[in-house]
Amino acid sequence: MSDTPIRLVLLLVLAASAGAAAGEPAIRYAVGKWATRGLGNHRIVVRVAKADGSAPGVLARLPWRRRDAKPHEKAVLVVDAKTGKRIANAVAVTVTKDLGEIVFEPASGAGEYYVYYLPATVGGGSFPRSSYARPAETAEAAWRDRVGLKPASAGDGRWRELPRTEIVAYQSASEFDRFDEMEIAATAEEVRLLLGKHAEEAFLVFPESRRRPIRMTDDLPQRWIGTGPQAELVGKAHRNECYAFQLGLFAARQALKNVRVRFEDMKSASGATAGRAIPASAFTCLNVGGVDWTGRAFAKAVSVPKGKVQAMWCAVQIPRGAAPGHYRGAAVVEAAGLPARRVAIRLDVDDKVLVDRGDGEPWRHSRLRWLNSTIALDDEVVRPFQPLRVSGRTITCLGRKVTLGEDGLPASIQSCFSPSVTRLLRRGREILAAPVRLSVIAPDGSVRALRTRKMTFAKKAPGLVGWRAESSGDDLALKCEASMEFDGWLEFAMTLTAAGPTDVADIRLEIPLLPGAAKYMMGMGRKGGRRPPRHEWEWDRRKHQDSVWVGDVNAGLRCQLKGANYRRPLVNIHYHHRPIQLPASWHNGGKGRCTITEEGGRVVLRASGGPRTLRPGEPLRFGFTLLITPMKPLNTDVHWARRYYHRGEPDPARVKADGANVINIHHAGAINPYINYPFLRVPQLKRYVDRVHEAGLKIKLYYTVRELTNHVPELWALRSLDDEVLAGGPGGGSPWLTEHIGPDYIQAWCAPRVQDSAIITSGMSRWHNYYLEGLDWLCRNVGIDGLYIDDVAFDRTVMKRARKVLDRARPGSLIDLHSWNHYNGRAGFASCANLYMESLPYVDRIWFGEGFAYNREKDDYWLVEISGIPFGVMGEMLQGGGNPWRGMLYGMTNRLGWSGDPRPIWKLWDGFRMAGAQMIGYWDPACPVKVGRDDVLATVYRKKGRTLIALASWAGKPVNVKLAIDFRALGLPADKATLTAPAVRGLQPVRTYRPGEAIPVEPLKGCFLTLTSE
Repeated sequence: MSDTPIRLVLLLVLAASAGAAAGEPAIRYAVGKWATRGLGNHRIVVRVAKADGSAPGVLARLPWRRRDAKPHEKAVLVVDAKTGKRIANAVAVTVTKDLGEIVFEPASGAGEYYVYYLPATVGGGSFPRSSYARPAETAEAAWRDRVGLKPASAGDGRWRELPRTEIVAYQSASEFDRFDEMEIAATAEEVRLLLGKHAEEAFLVFPESRRRPIRMTDDLPQRWIGTGPQAELVGKAHRNECYAFQLGLFAARQALKNVRVRFEDMKSASGATAGRAIPASAFTCLNVGGVDWTGRAFAKAVSVPKGKVQAMWCAVQIPRGAAPGHYRGAAVVEAAGLPARRVAIRLDVDDKVLVDRGDGEPWRHSRLRWLNSTIALDDEVVRPFQPLRVSGRTITCLGRKVTLGEDGLPASIQSCFSPSVTRLLRRGREILAAPVRLSVIAPDGSVRALRTRKMTFAKKAPGLVGWRAESSGDDLALKCEASMEFDGWLEFAMTLTAAGPTDVADIRLEIPLLPGAAKYMMGMGRKGGRRPPRHEWEWDRRKHQDSVWVGDVNAGLRCQLKGANYRRPLVNIHYHHRPIQLPASWHNGGKGRCTITEEGGRVVLRASGGPRTLRPGEPLRFGFTLLITPMKPLNTDVHWARRYYHRGEPDPARVKADGANVINIHHAGAINPYINYPFLRVPQLKRYVDRVHEAGLKIKLYYTVRELTNHVPELWALRSLDDEVLAGGPGGGSPWLTEHIGPDYIQAWCAPRVQDSAIITSGMSRWHNYYLEGLDWLCRNVGIDGLYIDDVAFDRTVMKRARKVLDRARPGSLIDLHSWNHYNGRAGFASCANLYMESLPYVDRIWFGEGFAYNREKDDYWLVEISGIPFGVMGEMLQGGGNPWRGMLYGMTNRLGWSGDPRPIWKLWDGFRMAGAQMIGYWDPACPVKVGRDDVLATVYRKKGRTLIALASWAGKPVNVKLAIDFRALGLPADKATLTAPAVRGLQPVRTYRPGEAIPVEPLKGCFLTLTSE
């Protein structure tokens, strides 16, 4: 079988290319033009001969070879080409997957008529819902009788003698909508005859080119009826190419289990001398295993149900130094209990060298090897973090210090961040009131004594330190395996085993916190804000809740509970398709719960598993993670200087003139039309990137993994991996997905203008490896300056790798993270800042704004849920443009081009010369400006000789406030100070105040003041 490219022409003669059945007419495929609403995307053009134009009825016999299930449940509509009107006297007598027989009245006589056989209406906007018209009786009884079709029956058979129409063409509404030749299904009779020719074979193998991805699993393509199963694959390859191909398996007579593919060495016809052999190790079959996103190798069991088709995607790396010539080898397909099938492979290797292995041409599928990439999987440190230092049992990272107890759990955790998180202090602030403990409680309420052997360090690297500790007592043993990384992330796997049946009242994790380091709280059913005196929480799979953050602005802890069955849930409105898996250890059949209580001058976070009986041979894994916050100091100078434009593909000169210097390119535009696959308009994208750079600006790209466009060339290869990469689900969505993808997927965002219909990915998978390689490719070949991420659909491991890829391929690159408000039933009542906190160390800016009620939420919510400040990152506002006065308390503006206009605030910053200003938030006890009220707050931006004061109100009515100013702290003489409200377009007029003079503040508003000395 040759790898000669197939031209995607508008006319395809199916009979010639795929072997039509005897007597079946050659079928032409073309793109038509029609208003598809209600008619769908597919029709067959038929012609009524001149001699038959006056007949009461004609018969259109249509061998449409459909791949959709239950075609008889979909209507067939006939439209007069001359008038554009639907023919009411039309009856679909026969509707099967193989054939349609349609009798209709030629209302306009001789000429062309259109038969629409997948008529659909679409609604629902960006998340469309397709509804296929069901069969309905429209024909008149008298007409039915005239043509031999009595109502509700096939009549007396006279309809079979009616004049036959001629098939002119099969048409689709666009080239992208048309059914590929690999979607034209073989008939049941053709399959029966094929099986008769191979009566002794349990399964058949159809080698197939990468140019013809196998698309169907329930049907054989008609093409294979013509070619039959083959014993050889023939292809043409270049040197250094990663050459991809398929082996199509048909489970002809029984289910196939444990399918494997092994390869034989390839040898040149000139002999296996140096440069004339390709070892079997150069081959891979993606379906049977690979390398996951953490670098761990895994194997997959592939099974094929009887009567189904399975594509096995394979690839071979042609050596760069391979001598040109003919190479022969083989792939051997094995299934449990069945004779193996050997497929010879012949590759003609020419002398051309592909420098990029073929990655610049996505149709080659060479990028499939990216699924097994380990790019940026190392223990190196990224900016602004520092290598870990270990001294005794104390581990130090940027701004934080952890001292471990003998049991391997933290005995002390300190933060060295200033109260406004703008710098590091020499002296740390303790977070814990006592050591962290995992305790086993006996039925009488006593704590089971467990003696710990010496804790040992298992690994010491710049970015990761690992350790182990084992404790035991009587019939219990507790193993602690833990690690700490350079961003302040700690992960613990606590495994408890019992030598015999043992009743316990509880197994609980206790984290005692100092009250001052537990001022705020977010997670486990609590929106971000001040911590209540007591909080109780129970597991609920309907809610995306398994973690909580408790802390102050400059010192806190996030704790997440995990079990051995942990699987990252889907995010956003897709959460309910794959929610959290309740951990057997912590959940314990509904007995587990968490509390946060004030006890004896401490705040105790307690996660309890509840009563149970421990049994030998059934170890319990109590996993949990801790993240010490903040993760890094705020880089306020960079924040003031970095200004975003976010809409369309603007003229870089205009963006620069408006004061922005970073452009975010969304999807669904001309140069990045398809969501999360920016590789199909590379020349156009590169030209625009170059224009942006010539203007002295940066450009970032919408590119993430939560969903994947239907335009991705590797779509069918990913579908062949079951739900490893593309999540299974109820299907639905746009007609394209319904008609081409088949069942078992989750529809995602749809952009009809560019025919982009995405489907949801499976949370964590090898696709993240591909994604990271794609990011590296974009940096090196296109020159993008970073990422705009819309919800994080991967874990911190992938985010950390993304940061490394950007820093290494394009130093100075940026990541900003946007999220819709997840605190609702559709998204599982998750707080975005808590949900994505593990990724924030690697993010330069957050945009937690869509769906946030800026004017209804209190200041503590703003601080914890929106601003990012307690975690070392600054943010921007979105919904309705935000509230500029409240936003300035946290250094936030809105984003130019999307919602609101930040230019007046930018002008205020420039007039004040914000560079070098120290931000001192209202939450900082050392803030030198006090308002004396809880409902009007002030944040200070201090520079030598001048200060900018931002006031914002939460008062329900107009108020007058007097500022208590610590002039000494500001370095200003009180007797020479001038307080001015500068003019800010659309927000405030210019006005001067005397220090101590009452300042009027309106509800939901505020004031910007500059304080200078005369």
